[in-house]
Order: sequence, then C-alpha cells, then structure tokens
Amino acid sequence: QVQLVESGGGLVQPGGSLRLSCAASGSGFDFYAMNWYRQAPGKQRELVATITSGGSTNYADAVKGRFTISRDNAKNTVYLQMNSLKPEDTAVYYCNARWKLRDYWGQGTQVTVSS
Repeated sequence: QVQLVESGGGLVQPGGSLRLSCAASGSGFDFYAMNWYRQAPGKQRELVATITSGGSTNYADAVKGRFTISRDNAKNTVYLQMNSLKPEDTAVYYCNARWKLRDYWGQGTQVTVSS
C-alpha cells in the first residue's frame, strides 16, 4: 500500500512559478512510475507529466518546455516544477503512482493562475 500526499499548490499570477511535491509513504517507491495529472472544472482528468522508475520523463504538449517532473527516491518524493504558468493551467493537480497492477492516487492540490 502506498499513500500519496501532495503539497505546494496555491494562487499565482500568470507567468509565475510553483513547485508541487508529492510525498509517498510505504515501500517500493523506487519501482513506481510517478505521474502528475490535472483536472480543470468541467473537464476530464488529463496526464501532465510522467517519470519512470529509471528516470525517463514525458510531458503533455500543453506543458512541454514549462513544466519539469523529477523524483528523489531517497526522500520518496516526486516534484513538478511549473514555470511560465498560464490561466489555463488552473486545475486540481493529482499525484499518481503506478506499478504493474498497483495504482494509487493522492487527494489533489489546487493550482489557480489568475491576476
């Protein structure tokens, strides 16, 4: 069993930056692919960024060049550095851990980009 707790959300002006963190408890963090999803009001949840157990990364086209996902296995934590934020990045951001048939979600953290 893995529990995920996100933090770092908040209100930021367009062009600003935020760093989200997702702390994992439980064993086997190193094996999990870690993902950040987001869900805006009235829209489906969408995949934003992925980092594999080996450190390979992938991004949605909408955030490429602006967001960076990273992980610190010693701290059982995954991060999402978000730069040049836009109003359309406003959403609840969810951390996800996935390995074989195991699939865990955090409770989400709100990110609001507004002037």
